[in-house]
Amino acid sequence: MKLLMIFTNRFAYKPGIKTLESVDDIKPDKVSFKRAQTAFIQVEEADDDSNSLKSIETKMVKNLKWIARKNNTNLIILHSFAHLSESKASPEVSKKLFDNIETRLTSAGFEVFQTPFGYFLDLYIEAPGFSLARVFKSF
Repeated sequence: MKLLMIFTNRFAYKPGIKTLESVDDIKPDKVSFKRAQTAFIQVEEADDDSNSLKSIETKMVKNLKWIARKNNTNLIILHSFAHLSESKASPEVSKKLFDNIETRLTSAGFEVFQTPFGYFLDLYIEAPGFSLARVFKSF
């Protein structure tokens, strides 16, 4: 599991190319957020084991809660970013993990959004330059 957390003053996306036929078609509308903790997440093939997946889910939630609080935001964006490693888990495992993380963070009082899964997106990122604005974790 790879996790790149970037605090953004502004994070926006516009759906581009659909990469998974199994996902729903979506409108190509631009979506924008202010003061968001973004999480660029790569689920790896080794994470596909249900025992390690639960442990990774817990670590991911703890890290996201910690960094969002440090950066004084309640808004977390989950973005599937399959470019942090050469190893990839199945789309089904990745999506399930994203949904579980969203549920747990929402239950903890955070506002959580997922970028469209199974799409390449045009990304618009405005990120400040301070020490906890960019944090990388590997589980």
